[in-house]
Amino acid sequence: MSNKKMITAALPYANGPVHIGHLAGVYIPADVYARFQRRSGKDVAFICGSDEHGIPITIRAKKEGVTPQDIVDKYHEIIKKSFSDLGISFDEYSRTTSQNHRETSQDFFKVLHEKGKFTEEMSEQYFDEQAGEFLADRYIVGTCPNCGNDNAYGDQCEKCGSTLSPSELINPKSMLSGNVPILKETKNWYLPLNEYEDFLNEWIIEGHKDDWKPNVYGQVKSWLNDGLKPRAMTRDLNWGVPVPLPNAEGKVLYVWFDAPIGYISFTKEWAAKNGKDWKDYWQSENSDLVHFIGKDNIVFHCIIFPAMMKAHGDYKMPTNVPAFEFLNLENDKISTSRNWAVWAHEYVQDFPGQQDVLRYALLSSAPETKDNNFTWKDFQTKNNSELVGIFGNFINRVAVLIHKYYDGIVPQGDVNAPELAEINKSAKEISGFLENYEFRNSLTALMNLARFGNQYLQAEEPWKTIKDNPEKAAQSLFVGAQIAVALAQLCEPFMPFSSEKLLTMFNVQKSDWKDIETKSVLIETGHQINESSLLFSKIEDDVIEAQIQKLEDTKQNNKKTNPNANPMKEEIQFDDFTKIDLRTATILTAEKVEKADKLLKFTVDTGVDVRTVVSGVAESFSPEELVGKQVMLLLNLAPRKIRGIESQGMFLLTTKPDGKLSFVTPDDSNVENGIEIG
Repeated sequence: MSNKKMITAALPYANGPVHIGHLAGVYIPADVYARFQRRSGKDVAFICGSDEHGIPITIRAKKEGVTPQDIVDKYHEIIKKSFSDLGISFDEYSRTTSQNHRETSQDFFKVLHEKGKFTEEMSEQYFDEQAGEFLADRYIVGTCPNCGNDNAYGDQCEKCGSTLSPSELINPKSMLSGNVPILKETKNWYLPLNEYEDFLNEWIIEGHKDDWKPNVYGQVKSWLNDGLKPRAMTRDLNWGVPVPLPNAEGKVLYVWFDAPIGYISFTKEWAAKNGKDWKDYWQSENSDLVHFIGKDNIVFHCIIFPAMMKAHGDYKMPTNVPAFEFLNLENDKISTSRNWAVWAHEYVQDFPGQQDVLRYALLSSAPETKDNNFTWKDFQTKNNSELVGIFGNFINRVAVLIHKYYDGIVPQGDVNAPELAEINKSAKEISGFLENYEFRNSLTALMNLARFGNQYLQAEEPWKTIKDNPEKAAQSLFVGAQIAVALAQLCEPFMPFSSEKLLTMFNVQKSDWKDIETKSVLIETGHQINESSLLFSKIEDDVIEAQIQKLEDTKQNNKKTNPNANPMKEEIQFDDFTKIDLRTATILTAEKVEKADKLLKFTVDTGVDVRTVVSGVAESFSPEELVGKQVMLLLNLAPRKIRGIESQGMFLLTTKPDGKLSFVTPDDSNVENGIEIG
């Protein structure tokens, strides 16, 4: 088995924060795997960075009226901090707008170009005449030919998951202008993927039929069975890595050409900082390359990127690509556009010091082989019943009893006690599951050791035997201490913050994984432990209800046809409504109120009488423009004095997007005054 582990995690688009779907489907499993490999003595390079050249970035920039660089600068920092806050232990987290990445991507392209691996083809691409530019696939929307979704993109339908090309869309339109785009000739450089079918069939279909995940293997097999076609590796855009060839102005590398090269360029950055040779990780047989991705990236990591590396000739293929399925939220698909998500940076703010609770909950619901679901109630149960009730409870009992009966010193015990074999067994189980990318099973094995510890203490009852059988009490707490320290060591890949607390509590150092698999004693008799501290705390119902309400507010907001509309006021009964007397009326006179910048005083003909109304509309209207205007007036509002003037009624007004007020008026200007409305 190779000593070096080159582990990559899919580059997140720097057009928004990361959410729990990203964490559960890529980053937390990748981190667990990287931490475990380090503990197993492997030379690990765990690499990631922000993908800053995707079309989603330019779309967000146009929407916000800023430059793409402004967008990526903002979200790169938010994403990077979120990963750090949640303990994602990247050895390098960089960005694709760096000069190093630009040069690495361009050099890669030039090697392929010099080797004659590209074909130059003229093709007709969609062009927006009003915007004056060629349209990237994501800037074209239309009807999906497979499911009929009217908002499918030119590269993918997010409703049915189909991969598309713009020419397949029905009734395509430009997202820039809304116009129907025209087809215009342009030259691009294509990688003939069809020439790599034999290689891909031999490498994946024959070579990895027994060790790759079925969802990955099946999708690759389907693509290959359908036959591959040449794919453009350049695009007509002004945001990206420029094509490093003469007469290629206005063309950039296809984002799915330059993004995976980011793994290489970021490894170069890390290696330079740490006195290592990056080629030992990418071009050596003594290295395993593992890509952690979501299922929507399988084609890029298992077909396009491997074909690129094969064409280059100097790179080894990935050992495995353990792609995950999708995580839903409260039985609904996570959607950034609908704000239907739990954002990583908001979780850290709302649940300070509870990063491991989220890591644990997401790992236990990891969508390894099929889509899975996250609910706040399940999150609460996992914390209260499992982390507090099982894991934390066992640790606390051991530490408290050792302090109570032995002044914090580990008592004498039998180092050959049969119960200690459970530690080695659990460590080997967890190791086996992690080597096979079975994260949920590995977490279950960890928790089973905590369950075993609880059951053992409950059966031994040292709080009772301390009086009449002190040797038995000492033995049970000696064994309990070994299990507790084993949990402190074994939980580190899954819950690093809790592991650090536990290692401090038991006054021990982090050890090699092999020690836990083979040694029967992890903490010696006579060892002084520190005072216990609360590892996990119960999460109350009101905290969870607040998170559920936040999602409910999002759901209601998504129903709005006008996102600027205020929420509906408290519901009233029909009888309440019938008490309201709304009438048509005409403004006869209007004048400013002294020493009141916002107030105007009106004389109004209501059809019932002529009365005085004071209203705060002076910042939106001049008195002169309102004389003779027909309006709607709440007639039976109790009079009240405003600046010494008795006001008898209230106009119906609304606020425009620019903040100015607007009168709600009858459609028919010939309506008589005093007509009831309702």
